[in-house]
Amino acid sequence: QVQVVESGGGLVQPGGSLRLSCATSGIILSIYIMGWYRQAPGKQRELVAGITSDGTTNYADSVKGRFTISRDNAKNTFYLQMNSLKPEDTAVYYCNVKRVRAEYWGQGTQVTVSS
Repeated sequence: QVQVVESGGGLVQPGGSLRLSCATSGIILSIYIMGWYRQAPGKQRELVAGITSDGTTNYADSVKGRFTISRDNAKNTFYLQMNSLKPEDTAVYYCNVKRVRAEYWGQGTQVTVSS
């Protein structure tokens, strides 16, 4: 059974940092494309950062230079390091893993940036 579980969300002040983790089981993470998405109230879900099986990364323009996606294949876990957080980063963050004919989502973790 495949499980995808996010952790690490919370409340942080503007300018602060958080690291989100996405722990997976039941799959070989290294062969999947991994991504972090977010959805703010009243907005569509958007891709924040992604990393392919060969390590190529991509980021939304709004987070470039502030967020870093990384992975630890041995732990079947990938991460999103978020620095210099802004109030507009407030959203529910979801991790996603996908490959041909297979895609899995986590349940989401709330990130709130507020003073």
